[in-house]
Amino acid sequence: MPRHFIGIDVGTGSARAGIFDGTGRMLATAKRDIALYRDGPDIAEQSSANIWQAVCASVREAMAQAGLGPDDIAGIGFDATCSLVVLGPGGKPLPVGPHGDATRDIIVWMDHRALDQAERINATGHPVLAYVGGTISPEMETPKLLWLRENLPTSYDAAWQFFDLPDFLTWRATGSLARSTCTVTCKWTYLAHEGRWDASYFRQIGLDDLADDGFARIGTEIVPGGTPLGNGLAEQAAIELGLKPGTAVAAGLIDAHAGGVGSVGVRSPHGGALTRMAYVFGTSACTMASSREPIFIPGIWGPYFSAMAPGLWLSEGGQSGAGAAIEQLIGFHPATPEAQRLAEAEGLSLPDWLAARAAGHATTPSEVALLAGNLIVVPDFLGNRSPHADPQARAVIAGLGMERDLDNLVTLYVAGLTGIGYGLRQIIEASRTKGAIIEAIVLSGGAGRHPLIRQLLADCSGLPLLAPDEVDPVLLGSAMLAATAAKAFPDLGEAMTGMAPSAAIFTPAHGEIANLHAHRLAAFETLQAAARTAREIMRPAQNQALSENPT
Repeated sequence: MPRHFIGIDVGTGSARAGIFDGTGRMLATAKRDIALYRDGPDIAEQSSANIWQAVCASVREAMAQAGLGPDDIAGIGFDATCSLVVLGPGGKPLPVGPHGDATRDIIVWMDHRALDQAERINATGHPVLAYVGGTISPEMETPKLLWLRENLPTSYDAAWQFFDLPDFLTWRATGSLARSTCTVTCKWTYLAHEGRWDASYFRQIGLDDLADDGFARIGTEIVPGGTPLGNGLAEQAAIELGLKPGTAVAAGLIDAHAGGVGSVGVRSPHGGALTRMAYVFGTSACTMASSREPIFIPGIWGPYFSAMAPGLWLSEGGQSGAGAAIEQLIGFHPATPEAQRLAEAEGLSLPDWLAARAAGHATTPSEVALLAGNLIVVPDFLGNRSPHADPQARAVIAGLGMERDLDNLVTLYVAGLTGIGYGLRQIIEASRTKGAIIEAIVLSGGAGRHPLIRQLLADCSGLPLLAPDEVDPVLLGSAMLAATAAKAFPDLGEAMTGMAPSAAIFTPAHGEIANLHAHRLAAFETLQAAARTAREIMRPAQNQALSENPT
């Protein structure tokens, strides 16, 4: 029987495919960039056709690298960002912006156009909001759907299906309209623990039509991640992917949750018995902690039942900007063009080059924190998803001088990384306050691949950090879904164990470095609070100015 599995990950900037054997060893990987359209600071759109083409090209290249044929593949698993795909009858793409371009049929997760709709939904105080940390985010799907209905009624009314991107991919592969428990529970307010949508919520917020048609446009068949869909890979999709029709296709997961599936079971001689929280550090960052009973944590999404690990409740925190926040931060500095040239000459990305330069300036990785000096960065460029649930928050940088050199750029970079780490620590502490047990972090995601970053995150959070060895946990998580759908394992839990990678451990610093981080954290939180106060001071004047000058 074929014993190879394909994991497909669609992130914000690229689609990737990885081919794995039954032990979790990756044999080949390939990627293609995907287009992102930014018509303003709050707008982010993509094309489902462009994404599918990138997926197909990645799979074909990975298959060629591995030297495998269609008969060698037993199953396929998908993960993707939690972006909203809008399709008309027959799967025809519909425009999601006033531009009228139907090829741009996706509102990306990071799009914040629905901020007003989210605030109005939150003002209802509906009971389902208790399962999104008490406050719904404009990054979730019901505020975006409400924005579409109010601002683009032609597209909204013409829509045949509204998909979360992972569910679009499985539909495109199989023709099945089944939705993943992960997507609809985490982003659409499906109550998985009760097995139902709450019609009163949709009627109260202004999406009564979705309830009236029995939720046919957003999902009537809800299945756990890893469930085999339909009759497997459809003939046309098989031709496009270069695979065999009928190959098992698994119900997918959101990308961060796939990273959690691929990482929480890591094998390590140190920290093996510690209760773990997954931390997926990419363009954005997500934390995922499982528990046997629901834990309600203000500002932390969930609790969601069976959204990641079967039979367990999931609490999901997040940072709307993580890798993207670091890129935005260093982009401000006068020395960045020079650093970019030097990085390209060495064949490195700019963040990797900065990490290496920072490491070269310190005796130990933990002492790199000293390079930040008195520079404090609160990297809330895209708001604060957790634990403050404040989408209107913005970044704060304190301690800037007139320096323009490369060393000062490194200082800014390190200060930004510690800001990400302190945001992670806030999520951990907010969770522990409500009774969550978190004793170690398991890291995945491309933005956290450098050893220096891993050590800084351990030091800033104050917890041991486990980093899977020589494997991409997000792709591996999707391959675990594929293996489950192909019946190579009895269930997803067994696949998570049987294909789990080994991991290195990064122990948090003690003594003077730990004391330094405690003081930097206090300064970080002081600035964060001051920014909220400043915004409240400005609000009345801004509102008055806008009312008198509406244009």
